[in-house]
Amino acid sequence: MGLIKSQKQIEQMDISGSVACSILKQVAESAVAGTTTQALNDIAADLIEQHEVEPGFLNYGGFPAVLCTSVNETIVHGLPSQYVLKDGDSIGLDFGVVYNGWYSDTAVTVEIGEVSHETKRIIQVCKKALRLGIKKAKIGSTTGDIGNTIQRFVEGEGYSVVRELVGHGVGTQLHEEPQVPNYGARHSGVALKEGMVIAIEPMIVDGPANIKLDKDGFGYVSAGKHLTAHFEHTVAILKNGPKILTQA
Repeated sequence: MGLIKSQKQIEQMDISGSVACSILKQVAESAVAGTTTQALNDIAADLIEQHEVEPGFLNYGGFPAVLCTSVNETIVHGLPSQYVLKDGDSIGLDFGVVYNGWYSDTAVTVEIGEVSHETKRIIQVCKKALRLGIKKAKIGSTTGDIGNTIQRFVEGEGYSVVRELVGHGVGTQLHEEPQVPNYGARHSGVALKEGMVIAIEPMIVDGPANIKLDKDGFGYVSAGKHLTAHFEHTVAILKNGPKILTQA
């Protein structure tokens, strides 16, 4: 079954994820007021070269950068540009690399300087939603169990989950089966088996979760220009529970 990875393959993906995490951490530390989103992409590109890995996102679906930079009401896939980050912004940084043919995929949302209480809160809720989703990523659970857990928590906190965009399997391709929605019914979807590797990525909005394609042709933005947040980890389903591959 193509969805199942061997222990050796997961070890390769663990290296890919660790490198992606290390690079993303350095990029996030560089996300400060006065920096352009293009400059963050350039930092990521330099670090990819230093680590001797390949970019996971460059040219994927025509995307011309190595890093997605999604500011404020942009939910995901924002294209790096000459936009200068300013105090009070938030930015979603979505990133992945390829190591020995194996992909990793991870994302964080970062505060720029002093942000509003509303911005802090949506970021914290999204981060916790990811943690809760990962706890459900175990043998015997389903993708619906993950989505249901994320949805109930996020909606209970007064936010909406994006439905048009979902998490996914990861492996020798950036996006593989199964899809991992951030909503759904318990016990629905695909049953999780040992050796599966999935990206869990809550995308939430402080308002209706209606989205539209941005003018850059890649980013998806809140149609109502509401605050958004996005966090993501690549997670392996193992006998003793979920293992996050995209962490140091």
